[in-house]
Amino acid sequence: MNCDAANPKGAGIVNVWQETFPIRFGVIDKSDRLTLDAIFQFFQEAAISHAENLGVGREDMAKAVQAWILSRMTVIVERRPNYREPVTIRSMPCGCQKLFAIRDYEIKDKDERSIVSARSTWLIVDMEKRRPLRPQSVVENLPVNEGLRALNEETESVTELEKRNDLQKAAERKALYTDLDYNGHVNNVRYIQWIEDILDPHLLFNAGKIRFDINYLNEILEGEVTDIFYAPINDKTFAFEGRKRENGQAAFRAELRLSC
Repeated sequence: MNCDAANPKGAGIVNVWQETFPIRFGVIDKSDRLTLDAIFQFFQEAAISHAENLGVGREDMAKAVQAWILSRMTVIVERRPNYREPVTIRSMPCGCQKLFAIRDYEIKDKDERSIVSARSTWLIVDMEKRRPLRPQSVVENLPVNEGLRALNEETESVTELEKRNDLQKAAERKALYTDLDYNGHVNNVRYIQWIEDILDPHLLFNAGKIRFDINYLNEILEGEVTDIFYAPINDKTFAFEGRKRENGQAAFRAELRLSC
């Protein structure tokens, strides 16, 4: 059953959030295919809508002085859908692990084949104390969706990316109006766009399969400058790190693997 993002609670509680729509012009690149940052945008919107449907959305969490904070994400793209191709976005909570609540995602084509799979881990943060909370009290009331995992737990799970010593500065970005989201910090999707802008565009145009891992480490606020460091691991794999200029603190780490 397709869900209504304009009225997330309208059809009652759903275990798996699902929306179907065509790939539109604003989310493709020169190759006529969906971009990586647009995939993150799709998943972000699905997660927000489903959280509202399940009673743990932005306003619900604010009443408890809590918020969801995206911590890590892995996206595996087997095929990038083309302009006007109909796709179905699926998003579902999948329990928790220690301090992390887990949410999986899929993009399926018209034949119900999974062409993009992803996993995210989230922290629940006490907004007064700015400290993470154990998620069990929230997650225990959510569907677990056993048997519907998008990624293999052992070989494709979200990982902690280690600091690298071979990175070179490639760009700097100041957090401006279009970078910021409702929470007043740089939106998670914008980090992906910053990373894409560092690379030779033709690498991205030509990429048919992608694996992307990112760890969100510290928020970037309005006006802050982030130095973005980069190194090729090989001709198709790249490492990135964003560091806040003010204090050198790592804001994010990421690895991108491309293939035709």
